[in-house]
Amino acid sequence: MSDATLNEVREDPNDFAVQIADQVESFIVAVTEVAKGDEPDSAVPFLLLEISQLLLAGGRLGAHEDILPADRYEPDLGPEPDADDLRERFAALLEPIDVYSELFDPYEPRTAPVPRRISDDLADLVTDLRHGMAHYRAGRVTEAMWWWQFSYFSNWGSTASAALRALQSLVSHVRLDQPLPALDGLDTDQDLSEEALAEEAGKVMVEEIGGQLGLGRA
Repeated sequence: MSDATLNEVREDPNDFAVQIADQVESFIVAVTEVAKGDEPDSAVPFLLLEISQLLLAGGRLGAHEDILPADRYEPDLGPEPDADDLRERFAALLEPIDVYSELFDPYEPRTAPVPRRISDDLADLVTDLRHGMAHYRAGRVTEAMWWWQFSYFSNWGSTASAALRALQSLVSHVRLDQPLPALDGLDTDQDLSEEALAEEAGKVMVEEIGGQLGLGRA
């Protein structure tokens, strides 16, 4: 299947590639705006919404038949944009709840939870999605779709799912007025056991972070 030009694709707003690209671009723009910290009180609810919408695009890519690139080798995109600034901004913005614990593979027997950071997840998501967007904007639509589908299975799908579970859990703790286990200070480079995570985790009352993150009770 030959690749279409970007203008040809954009002529049809119902085209699958256009819809996926629109969702990807919307996520990148929205998350970049949140990272500026202009509205910190709405950061968590907004990220919950944006990641949920991104995963809709991922689900559509996952359910789609395999997309094959037009060329055997991926064209060179040049230097990748640096996401360190985005990572650092989110680390500061989400400091009270940045670290969380996650099971790497729910189908792996006796898998111990590992510490992760939402700020790392968001930077990784934007990096993966930007890579495909560079192909899309260059008119290599099939290459972009292949990359988004492949990286959904290999990286950003599980990363977005993990971050979404963490954010949903946070919102639930606040709305249900339940104490929130905190993992501040954990070394995310360590592979810690469930017992170690429990031992390290302190208790942070919802009242201490609810107002700061703009999560009022329902």
